[in-house]
Amino acid sequence: MCGICGIIYKDSSAKVTEELLKPTVRKMNHRGPDDNGIHCVNNVGLGFVRLAILDLSKAGHQPMTSVHGRFTIVFNGEIYNYIELRQELLKKGHVFNSNSDTEVLLALYTEYGESFLDKLNGMFAFAILDNETGDVFGARDRFGIKPLYYLEDSEKVAFASEIDSLLEFPNVAKSKINDNAIYNYFVYNRTDYDDTTFFNNIKKVPHGHTFKFSNGRLVVERWYNLRDNIDKPFSNGEEFRDMLVSSVSLRLRSDVPVGACLSGGLDSSALVSILDKEFGISDVHTFSSVYNTTSRENEKPFIDEFQGRLKNMNFVFPDANSFMDDLEDLIHSHSEPFSTPAIYAQYKVMQSVQGKVTVLLDGQGADEYLAGYDYFYGFYLKELFRNIKWLTFIKESAIYKKYHKTNNHLKYFVYFMLPSSLRRKAMQSKKGYLRSGFEESLRNESSFNDLMYGSNSLIDSLINHFEYKLEHLLKWEDTNSMRFSLESRVPFLDHRVVEGAIGMKNSSKLNKGITKAVLREQFSSIIPKSIIDRREKIGFATPADNWFREERFVSYVKDILNSNMIVNSDMINYKIAEEQYNRHLKGEINVGNEIWKWINFYNWNQKNTLL
Repeated sequence: MCGICGIIYKDSSAKVTEELLKPTVRKMNHRGPDDNGIHCVNNVGLGFVRLAILDLSKAGHQPMTSVHGRFTIVFNGEIYNYIELRQELLKKGHVFNSNSDTEVLLALYTEYGESFLDKLNGMFAFAILDNETGDVFGARDRFGIKPLYYLEDSEKVAFASEIDSLLEFPNVAKSKINDNAIYNYFVYNRTDYDDTTFFNNIKKVPHGHTFKFSNGRLVVERWYNLRDNIDKPFSNGEEFRDMLVSSVSLRLRSDVPVGACLSGGLDSSALVSILDKEFGISDVHTFSSVYNTTSRENEKPFIDEFQGRLKNMNFVFPDANSFMDDLEDLIHSHSEPFSTPAIYAQYKVMQSVQGKVTVLLDGQGADEYLAGYDYFYGFYLKELFRNIKWLTFIKESAIYKKYHKTNNHLKYFVYFMLPSSLRRKAMQSKKGYLRSGFEESLRNESSFNDLMYGSNSLIDSLINHFEYKLEHLLKWEDTNSMRFSLESRVPFLDHRVVEGAIGMKNSSKLNKGITKAVLREQFSSIIPKSIIDRREKIGFATPADNWFREERFVSYVKDILNSNMIVNSDMINYKIAEEQYNRHLKGEINVGNEIWKWINFYNWNQKNTLL
């Protein structure tokens, strides 16, 4: 787990020096405090910072050059099946000077060229320079676990693991704000649904894509598409179970201590239970965020189900005061706005890990292919209705209401059945504080509603979530973990597990009113029963709705809403926003997420001065 960067001048006679890359490398130091390096050849320069996980010796130093000197790599991530791939390459005559996965990755490129990516099981973003031709080839992993941002102008191409680091390159100016990104942030609570960012001139290499610079031209192409790889689903729940256990086993490969996040939800509890019962690791350090309140966000009663089973349970207790104290660092750590204050719980968990372990297992990703969010029932009902399976429709609808005591599934169904234009208007009407001119000018430009909510079947909705929704969660995970020099691994996103599970029949995901049915069924013997039987979806959440009603926040939020930036904004009607906040303070409505977005948007703009 590291940070990478690079700059390529289109004029092949230009010279890149180490001094040019040093500010960008320094800016990434939190991603890799153990080592750093720079490699420059003619018009190309590569930079690197290292968080040592595999082969802690100097032999794992990057930028790393191949045995014969032709190729040099900078690599962020982990290749979990590197041991098996190393054996394959040894048989072909390759010689290795380290026990690192980086050297294996470099040897794979030497042996197979650009076609080796399908062999990789891991999370990665890398760039490989051909020192003879000056060409640069790189790629991101299948689902976007590791980030990579870039910009291109008439003079150069530059890239980095974080936007703030990218902006350290000379002659890289912040462009105007991306209005479409802001629109989707406010209206749909979403970011990272395509290759754009909040900065008009900065893009990201999309997940499952390669990039290649050759002959003065940059080309970005897809190398992996989930939809093309789901034709061999698991035939039963046991296959799913075995593959998930295999995934966890691979992600235990490390030369530094490994811990686990434990939220009290089903996914993290499954991983911790696998560590305990399948691998006998009861002394694993777990890390949880809990609250000294009785709010629904406090999951300590479920986490406490592991008391007596686990020997090293660690807790952090965020509150309104710590939130305010950490606010500046939290926002500045993330180069772009994020749509929920729940990220703060994860931030505090990562902060609490320092000094105990270097690698964490986390439960991210299962919801997207096992239909873990309640609104997936809306897609399921839509599929049943369209296929005239009305008896099943009635049965599933009734049992959902019985278990959940709500008609939310029917509300989602109705919304997903609406024509696109009505869906868009319905979403915007919930955000009454947006100025009409801003909303009307961008409503039809945004494709997010159709991409996410136009699916006609459950499996299509799951695939679209992988394509357009999952990545923002992964970006937040990467940013929060790397802020505190930690590597976060996500076993549920092993591509073998995803490809096998997402194509399974619907009843393996949604069945008799419950979500993630196959996960509950296959691990019911090792996960505490109270967690197996849970119906609500919480995750690493915070009681921020109530925090925003505390005295310390009231004046702060009102000052933001009455700031020149907001008052003069063509996006937010500050009078309506202030009215909504006053109603929130009285408990008449709950707009905690909107309040957070006002705070985040204001502070992000103050940092970047784009408006």
